[in-house]
Amino acid sequence: MTGFVRGRRNLLTDVAGLKVGNAGDHRLKSGVTVVLCEPGATAAVQVLGGAPGTRETDLLAPHNAVETVNAVALSGGSAFGLDSASGVQAALREKGIGYAIREHRVPIVPAAIVFDLLNGGDKGWGRYPPYRELGYEAALAAAAEFEIGTAGAGIGATTAGLKGGLGSASAVLDTGFTLGALVVVNPTGSATIGTSRHFWAAPFELGDEFGGLGLPSPLPADARDIRFKFRDALAYANTTVAVVATDAELTKAEAKRLAISAHDGFARAIWPAHTPADGDLIFALATGAGRRPDQNEFLDICAASAATTARAIARGVHAASPAEGDPFPAWSARHG
Repeated sequence: MTGFVRGRRNLLTDVAGLKVGNAGDHRLKSGVTVVLCEPGATAAVQVLGGAPGTRETDLLAPHNAVETVNAVALSGGSAFGLDSASGVQAALREKGIGYAIREHRVPIVPAAIVFDLLNGGDKGWGRYPPYRELGYEAALAAAAEFEIGTAGAGIGATTAGLKGGLGSASAVLDTGFTLGALVVVNPTGSATIGTSRHFWAAPFELGDEFGGLGLPSPLPADARDIRFKFRDALAYANTTVAVVATDAELTKAEAKRLAISAHDGFARAIWPAHTPADGDLIFALATGAGRRPDQNEFLDICAASAATTARAIARGVHAASPAEGDPFPAWSARHG
């Protein structure tokens, strides 16, 4: 396979044509993260979890009409968080951005949510949840540089025993293509090996981007234990959602294949993943800022997408910061 190195920022925004914005409320312990696609990106989605919460995902099927999207919204708040896409639409409409239908512009903003209602935050928001306004704020804040860890949609994320968070990573392949991943890490499973400080994603780490710890040797006795965040009626309070992107020129069908391949990053960084209690999904974006890959180059892009997604997951947990009222400690507080 072609080799790759980290991008300059080691963020999704190393992919030309993308910006990311965060907005959140630390009292609420929830937030929104928005990916803006300028001027638009070919998009697809793959859902492998059993409890997804989504908006506008049917539109992304290869056989459906609209080829490109203007933004993707990732939000906390469970189903309430789907309101975030309306706020993003409002921000884009004010700028005249969207699918043109005569004199009208309709911003195309697929969205996905994670469940973070039981994380100790104050969810007494009254009649209407705050996610529409948070989506608007996140869209206006979009830039090339953005915070990871306890930020945006990752503010209230949790894993089995540790805080989750917002993670991102990038890779530049020897062939010149750039890949990026952005992940809200909120699984029912664990990103670390047993109760150790080591990450399942360790074989894919570039440098010391999440501690440089490598794999434990020998593996701890509890490495194979199935550890869930909850083992009761709250079992569906989870989900990891992601965006994987490339500057390659892809069709919608190829973007779909990229999203499928990137799910291997979930399986390599979280144990267990894709359970009935998770709504795991990945959006794939192709900005077309680069050239069209040949067949072998596309294979390399798909393989690298899994590694980059795994790295982003570990970075999200590693970068999380402790806060008052957290149900689980941050990695830095327990192992740092």
